[in-house]
Amino acid sequence: MATPILIAALGENLSESSGILNLGVEGTMLVGACIGFLVAYDYKEPWFGVLAAMGAGGLIGLLMGFLSITAKVNQTVSGLSISIFGSAFSTFLFYSKFKEKLTEFPSVEGFAPVQIPLLSHIPVIGPILFRHQVLVYTGIILAAILSILLFKTTVGIKIRAVGENPKAADTLGINVSRIRYSCIIFGGLMAGLAGSFLSLAYYNSFIPEMTAGRGWMAIAIVILGEWNPLKILLGSLIFGGADALRLRLRAVGLNVPEQFLMMIPYLLVILTLFLIARKKGGPAALGIPYSRGG
Repeated sequence: MATPILIAALGENLSESSGILNLGVEGTMLVGACIGFLVAYDYKEPWFGVLAAMGAGGLIGLLMGFLSITAKVNQTVSGLSISIFGSAFSTFLFYSKFKEKLTEFPSVEGFAPVQIPLLSHIPVIGPILFRHQVLVYTGIILAAILSILLFKTTVGIKIRAVGENPKAADTLGINVSRIRYSCIIFGGLMAGLAGSFLSLAYYNSFIPEMTAGRGWMAIAIVILGEWNPLKILLGSLIFGGADALRLRLRAVGLNVPEQFLMMIPYLLVILTLFLIARKKGGPAALGIPYSRGG
């Protein structure tokens, strides 16, 4: 379960690096999960669902960009509003499609694991590392690409400059609004993609509130990873490992309340944040609207 958190966190990281705090990740993931499922259900093709989910996420990112960059609404308020809206809207969409009383949730044929030739047959590590859905590999590759983009390219320097000191960046001729809009829309695309992973690669169905706080955890992991894509990858793996541990403990019949087992992944990430996260702050202009004249 590390993949949806990783993908959402990578998108949020780019957004925050440009100075936009997007607290609407949870709601965007839910909308992406719902629309991705509905499109895949109608057209019998999961890739159509993925594209639709990303499109929906991108539109929500555009809305967040308008509120935060153009209208200069408080980013905490706008992000929370979008998250609440996404939760309600996804549930509304789902039950509008399936109006009859459901005895069980409808399902689709989602993504099957991809076996990498030769590597997937290596004893022990082959099934662990080289037999996953294509979106799992997408998340890992994306982390590497974004790491290079942010720290090794001119575009990355501009993004980080806008996040640290937008006034100075503007003085140097960098279009602050364009950079921020691009990053927040990318964050929306990734949140939609992360949501589609849940409905098309993990559950193969849509269940209201199925993200179960993973959007919020993605934001926390951006902080844990110190706004570094490769560290975010590591933080996501910590969460995924804790989630796997929860399932193992439940499978062996441990006499512990189910609710406590469900808390384990979140508790472990919070504990890790407390123990190893350095006192490194985020981008200096994070969450602060920029006005050219003021």
